[in-house]
Amino acid sequence: MTVIPLGGRFPREPVRPIAGRTRRSKLLYEEVIDLIDRIIIERQLGPGDMLPSQGELAKSAKVSLITVRRALEELEREGRIRRHQGLGTFLARPKILSDPGRVGQLGSTLDATASARVGSQLLGIERCLPTADIAEALGLAEFDHVWAVRRIRLLDGKPSIIERAVIPVALAPGLDRAYSTGSLYETLNELYGIEDDFEEQILEVVNPTSEARTLLRLTAHAQVVRIRGVSRDKRGIAFDCFEQVYPAADFAFAIAGQTQRRLHPGGVGGDWNAVPLESSPGRRKS
Repeated sequence: MTVIPLGGRFPREPVRPIAGRTRRSKLLYEEVIDLIDRIIIERQLGPGDMLPSQGELAKSAKVSLITVRRALEELEREGRIRRHQGLGTFLARPKILSDPGRVGQLGSTLDATASARVGSQLLGIERCLPTADIAEALGLAEFDHVWAVRRIRLLDGKPSIIERAVIPVALAPGLDRAYSTGSLYETLNELYGIEDDFEEQILEVVNPTSEARTLLRLTAHAQVVRIRGVSRDKRGIAFDCFEQVYPAADFAFAIAGQTQRRLHPGGVGGDWNAVPLESSPGRRKS
């Protein structure tokens, strides 16, 4: 088994010549990658540092811009670089290891070596009606109201994770006035006696929505890891249907298996959302 450093490159296997044949020459884009490796070493570049422009690389390697772009695409696929439109190409930081199944605040689910400062920005709390999937997962009737709490989480001041929590109003009346910042689950515990005991989650790699692409400042072809789940208290009562969206290039995930528990199937491909009251004129309000 080969051990790969997070955010590092897969080691290239040596090419062994077949009897009677000569070893193949390196492809042009591989020569560009070797040039970039030399530049990193010679200039002592580190995570976050900018590489030379595509034009400079093409001139130094005596290749076309198409070949340089092919090399950069390979390095980006391997997680070694990040390309930002209009800014340039930067060496990537190591991926942050997250254990989303661990109960607790976001900071406690991240690898301690990440040592990132975790912040939070509230995007809004809205009184809504649950979709059919959410209502079933939370054990609600069609017209029961829920809170839709939307936040963006910051790591060292950078927008890094989008979160949405859908919580029954009956379990947390007045949450829109009681919560503005800090840990949402601590607020639920202190004010309403709701304590998170375990969570069931589904993890998917998907294309980001236009809103997620803007909030997380993603590049054109970036993908995200979407985690949908249900949080339950010690009595087994579901109190939150949540969704978290992570930039796939920035995070790796540690998953531990459990038995005898199964997430509501609406978490995959279902409507894991809530409907603003004014968007449902034909539905009765409580």
